[in-house]
Amino acid sequence: MSESAVQTAATTALPPQPVSFWQAFLFWLKLGLISFGGPAGQISIMHQELVERRRWISERRFLHALNYCMLLPGPEAQQLATYIGWLMHRTWGGVVAGALFVLPSLFILIVLSWVYVAFGEVPVVAGLFYGIKPAVTAIVVQAAHRIGSRALKNNWLWAMAVASFVAIFALSLPFPLIVLGAALIGYLGGRFLPDKFSVGGGHGAARQSFGTALIDDDTPPAEHVRFRWPRLAMLLVIAAALWVLPMGVLTLWLGWDNTLTQMGWFFTKAALLTFGGAYAVLPYVYQGAVGHYGWLTPTQMIDGLALGETTPGPLIMVVAFVGFVGAYVQQVFGAEQAFLAGALAATLVTWFTFLPSFLFILAGGPLVESTHNELRFTAPLTGITAAVVGVILNLALFFGYHVLWPQGFAGTFDWPSALIALAAAVALFRFKRGVIEVLLACAVAGLAVHLLLK
Repeated sequence: MSESAVQTAATTALPPQPVSFWQAFLFWLKLGLISFGGPAGQISIMHQELVERRRWISERRFLHALNYCMLLPGPEAQQLATYIGWLMHRTWGGVVAGALFVLPSLFILIVLSWVYVAFGEVPVVAGLFYGIKPAVTAIVVQAAHRIGSRALKNNWLWAMAVASFVAIFALSLPFPLIVLGAALIGYLGGRFLPDKFSVGGGHGAARQSFGTALIDDDTPPAEHVRFRWPRLAMLLVIAAALWVLPMGVLTLWLGWDNTLTQMGWFFTKAALLTFGGAYAVLPYVYQGAVGHYGWLTPTQMIDGLALGETTPGPLIMVVAFVGFVGAYVQQVFGAEQAFLAGALAATLVTWFTFLPSFLFILAGGPLVESTHNELRFTAPLTGITAAVVGVILNLALFFGYHVLWPQGFAGTFDWPSALIALAAAVALFRFKRGVIEVLLACAVAGLAVHLLLK
């Protein structure tokens, strides 16, 4: 073994230095600014940064937390950041990590939504979006490959991934049903085939690759991650107050039938239905915001989805666009205060959409942390991880279809987008370039193509 290899092995055998709250704060802020690529891309960034590079958390603990977040309604990447922040720095660590994952996206979407409704289409922005969409397709494919290469360690797990893909792609089964089925198969597999469902996605190999982590597989649980009934009761009371207070103010100030009050109520319900990520709940949001309330037109909803796809943060942040445009166009506070109404609506719907996510993590985290070494709990989560690989592959095909055939298969094939997607895939798989580098390069390429050919 060479001297450099010996030094590397010695370094990875030692845990990294403790991370202060402010060091973590700066990282979560950076993550909120660069978390492009939807949930798959965001989880990929967190894995690269927190497991592989910084070694703040081990592979096994990372995947265990991710599996729990996959079970919950709400944006799994934001919840995963909240979970890891809570593990490292208690409740405030989780609140800061989750909030910083969302706030940059909120501010950016408020500005872009205002430009959209006030000035119409912006060719430069449209060009940047044109290049980013094929790059996102390649990033999602890479995420499926990365997670699959770690999680699918035997034929049983491969079969579950294939079955989940068929279930969602060919049979159009709802994601919650796929998750429940995978969890049931994992539970039964843990009882009758424990050797097939205890691999945990190849965690042993991961430890050899990345070294000892700050929160490692055998790190004793900190005091704040232990389950306590009084703490759970306190969290439930605080969460209820944080929902009742703004809803009560809106109702008393504007009335129950006012646009802002109805937005708060509608997106509270949406937050509890977002099993499987943003794409699972978008039909519900579309039906309510466009069909029932008439806050947006169908074209505006599609444009909002494009903005949500190409800004940092969870894709479900498209709700901020819905809130802004709905309140702005309907002039809730009058024509002179249209921007104020839109900004307030975007902030309110973001609050009501993400409040349950924080409660799920801070209240459920102690229960989850008590199970990461018990096969009867980890085997169902191993099954879910395998199923999620198939779901992510389906998402990649969904992106690819809409990017390469924007008018459907009956329309023309978008060959510039195909070339950008291919270049992004080569950069990611062959040259191991970072997600942000690829996104920036593809955005520039898309702008050039859009200005020259469109």
